Amino acid sequence: MFIDTAKIQVKAGDGGNGCRSFFRDNRVEHGKPNGGDGGDGGSVVLRSDKSITTLLDFQFQRHFKAENGKHGSSNNKYGARGADCVIRVPVGTVVTDVATDCLIRDLDTHGLEVIVARGGKGGRGNSKNRDAVPGEAGEERELSLNLKLIADVGIIGFPNAGKSTLISKLSNATPKIANYPFTTKAPILGVVRVDDEYSFVIADIPGLIEGAHEGKGLGDKFLKHVERTKLLVHLIDMAGVDGRLPYEDYLTINSELKAFSSELKKKGQIVVANKMDLPQAKENLKSFKKHFKRKVVEISALHGQGLEDLIEEISAKSTEDRY
Repeated sequence: MFIDTAKIQVKAGDGGNGCRSFFRDNRVEHGKPNGGDGGDGGSVVLRSDKSITTLLDFQFQRHFKAENGKHGSSNNKYGARGADCVIRVPVGTVVTDVATDCLIRDLDTHGLEVIVARGGKGGRGNSKNRDAVPGEAGEERELSLNLKLIADVGIIGFPNAGKSTLISKLSNATPKIANYPFTTKAPILGVVRVDDEYSFVIADIPGLIEGAHEGKGLGDKFLKHVERTKLLVHLIDMAGVDGRLPYEDYLTINSELKAFSSELKKKGQIVVANKMDLPQAKENLKSFKKHFKRKVVEISALHGQGLEDLIEEISAKSTEDRY
């Protein structure tokens, strides 16, 4: 199951109390203060890990607590520091403080760490002629985790446009494929290897429909995964098997991208005419090109036709972005 949002409660460890103690023996009339400091509480740390792909685990465990610092003791013995609580999350997790709605960190690279709750400082002991004080409480906060997939290329389009078939032909991904809408319930990643030196990650974004930016068909949840991609492959059912007009599909999807984020609309797009093996697709493409004057890559994802041309186009566009 792919889960891309979660809320968790984190609590850093409290600092250990400082010790109030006096050294005494038969030769000392007034005891010498020798209470040690308390140890600092452990912090709560989030660490991005590429081996984790979903936030599913946080549906079952929502509370995390670091270890408290140990109390100081006599003979100037310091309390041990509490152990940190390290929480592993998928690469691409955006961490937000729920109370303030402020972004804490975008963990978009493997191995990044961020302290989300700092441990309390340990209390001072009464050595060096100072009063003993208790340790400070550790920070506590509620966090929102929001996973945005990291891919070089995102495939967008209406449901049943052939996105799952395309990614299965281009990459090592194995999505569920069927001839009915909304087969894909969650984004799917695949790796396309062009040669020994160049490959790219491609994402199959579940089908978008009119009103997607407002959450219709869970579109707002899916559109966020397109935000990180460098390039969009706009797949259009040129045969119109569901009774829609291809050019209207093109306009609708771009309208949803713009309504969700002005940055999405600015992303580079490769427009791809799919299902060109069907006879009605040829006539529909002629009509489409009357309105759309730029390049259209013609393919049949089902039969693997035109895929080399598409990969070349993606490689060329990606190279332009890199330079």
